Amino acid sequence: METIAFTVNGKTVSVTADRDAPLLDVLRNHLSLVGTKFGCGLEQCGTCMVLIDGKPVKSCGKAVSTVAGKQILTIEGLGTQEHPHPLQQAFLDEQAGQCGYCLSGILITAKALLDRNPSPSRREIALALDDNICRCGSHHRILRAVERAAATMRLPTNPLPQAGEGGSPRSGDRVGASAGDVP
Repeated sequence: METIAFTVNGKTVSVTADRDAPLLDVLRNHLSLVGTKFGCGLEQCGTCMVLIDGKPVKSCGKAVSTVAGKQILTIEGLGTQEHPHPLQQAFLDEQAGQCGYCLSGILITAKALLDRNPSPSRREIALALDDNICRCGSHHRILRAVERAAATMRLPTNPLPQAGEGGSPRSGDRVGASAGDVP
């Protein structure tokens, strides 16, 4: 066991865990951040995506020891019920989530895309989301939602929540992208 310190959703945390434990397990079981989902456990589906220092990473295959001193953003840090991130609002408006299980990973991946490219083409959005699997088949709505969020985020009056402004890192305070937000 090792004590590892990192920042998650704007808050510094320390956890004592096996250094090779998957980051996903530490987020869910040590920090009660259950918005990041377990999908395949093989780094194939993207359901477990988080941002590490601004880059999308599949947390099921990332050893917790490798994130010491790094900044991590999970779905819980994206927005709040009262102030959803424009991506979350666009997904609701476009009804992009059906079961909702994959959406935390898709939203995190889309955030990374829009952070580096505020005006992506539909092709660029599709390529960025290529590592995220949605089994419900709502791909066209997902693409529209990311386009809509990008347009909203480019507006001069858009009040974007900052990373970590999602309130408490506990799951009860997070904004799910759909009614199907399953722990």
